Amino acid sequence: MLEAPNRRPARFITFEGGEGVGKSTQVRRLLTNLSQRAIDVVRTREPGGTPKAEAIRSFILQGRSEAWGAGAEAVLFAAARLDHVNEMIAPNLAKGTWVISDRFCDSTRAYQGLTGGVDDRLINALEDLALDGHTPDLTIVLDMDPLTAFKRVEQRTLEEGLQATGDRFEKEEIEWHQLLRANFLDIARNNPDRCVVVSAEQDEEALETAIWTVVSERFPELQGRSLA
Repeated sequence: MLEAPNRRPARFITFEGGEGVGKSTQVRRLLTNLSQRAIDVVRTREPGGTPKAEAIRSFILQGRSEAWGAGAEAVLFAAARLDHVNEMIAPNLAKGTWVISDRFCDSTRAYQGLTGGVDDRLINALEDLALDGHTPDLTIVLDMDPLTAFKRVEQRTLEEGLQATGDRFEKEEIEWHQLLRANFLDIARNNPDRCVVVSAEQDEEALETAIWTVVSERFPELQGRSLA
C-alpha cells in the first residue's frame, strides 16, 4: 500500500537571525507556499509554542530575567524548548505534519552562548536535553546588517502608526547586535549540512523566492508539486 505523499517524512525547518531581519514574515510566507502544495504544516515560535513556553517567553522578553545573567536565561530557554518539543514539535512530526519554527536552539547558542558568554558545555548539555534528537532538517539564517534591520523596523513602525517598543534584546547596543550577527554566521559555517544563509537585504517577495528555492532544492518531495 502506497504511503500518502504528504505524510512521511515530515520536515522540521527553523528560521534564525538577528532582530528585525524579517523571520516572522518569511515563516508565514513559507507556510503558505507549503500549504498551497498540499503539505500538512504548522508554524510555531521560540520561546513559545505552548502555554508554558509562552509564559517563559513573556518573563524573559519583559526583562525580568536579565539580572539573573545569561546562564539563567539559557536554562529558562531550555525549559521552554523542552516543553515545546514534547508537546508541539515531536507530536506533529510523528503524525507527518511539517513544522516551521521562528527561532530554535541556534538562538540560545548565539544569544546566550557566543554573545552572552555562557560556557559551551552548558549550552550543549541543555540542547541535548531539550531537543531529544529533534534536530532541524533545515535552518535558514536570514542575514542583514543590524543598522539596516533597525531602520526597517523604525520605518515600518512609523508607516503603521505603531508605538515604538523594544524587548529585552532589541534594547542592546548596536555593537552587541553586530556581534550577534557574526555569531549566527559562525553557527552556519560550522553546520553547513543543516544551515543555509540567505541575505535578507532584499524585498519581501524576492526573499520569499530565494527561500523557496532553498527549501524546494533541499527536499526533493516538493519538486513537481503544483499549487492547489
